[in-house]
Amino acid sequence: MAYRAMHNRWLRLLVALCGAVVASLAVNIFIVPHGFYTGGLLGLCQVIRTLLQDGLGVVMSGGDLAGVLYFLANIPILLLAFKSLGKEMAVNTLICTLAYSLFYAMIPVPESPVIYDKLTSCLLGGILGGVGNGIVLTCGYSGGGLDVVGLYLSKKRGFTVGKFNLSFNFFLYGACLLLFRPTIVIYSVIYNFFSAMVLDRMHQQNITVQVLIFTKDEHPELPQFIMKRMGRGVTYWEGHGGYTGDEIRVLCVCLSKYEIEDLRHAVHEIDPHAFFIINQGVTVDGNFVKKLNG
Repeated sequence: MAYRAMHNRWLRLLVALCGAVVASLAVNIFIVPHGFYTGGLLGLCQVIRTLLQDGLGVVMSGGDLAGVLYFLANIPILLLAFKSLGKEMAVNTLICTLAYSLFYAMIPVPESPVIYDKLTSCLLGGILGGVGNGIVLTCGYSGGGLDVVGLYLSKKRGFTVGKFNLSFNFFLYGACLLLFRPTIVIYSVIYNFFSAMVLDRMHQQNITVQVLIFTKDEHPELPQFIMKRMGRGVTYWEGHGGYTGDEIRVLCVCLSKYEIEDLRHAVHEIDPHAFFIINQGVTVDGNFVKKLNG
């Protein structure tokens, strides 16, 4: 029942939006009241928000100005997504970016911390944030942010998404160390660590399907089409049919079970005669291209 339901695009979108709500609640309820910073593009927007509040007195009542700044900062990134990731994935990213920005901006930030113990707030915020973002990724959506830039650089410059994010956060928290108290940076790093750990755990647990696609060699653009359409990495090799002797191309894709139907539609748009071997229950580890996160 749930398996079939998750093949419904609109239901997946609804679940992804619920995940965005959970992630936004985690940040605004547990992290922002303590003055911590999440890292990534949102973390940069939070630092700018603090500087605007302290230096110019720019205050947004109720929610968090960082949500508005997050959307503005994502505009050039979304344009890059349309160029490098394909229309469908860019539209999905736009939808969730709007949702994240709206939730960050509108969810009320408590005047005083809900939980006064800073470490407990970091743990709860990190766990809930990782779960929320993991739900979004599982549904095939992305909240934008620096991962789009990282994926673009990985194609153009040989960077990996993880290394780019790590380098960005290194400089971001280095700047925070100069601007704010060291304890703020330490707790922000703790939050970021737990959020990333839970997110990776949820995401990799859902990548349990390996699909082998057998297609004619006359469609060399198919691997790029799949990567742009779905944001999944593709490995392929050349083969020959044992009976006909014809040259074929074998594509290998690892994904979640909820994306199988999307993959079928994507492949059949280019090669209606392709056929698949689907292996469920596989384990994926190591250095593989992961979906974008928020």
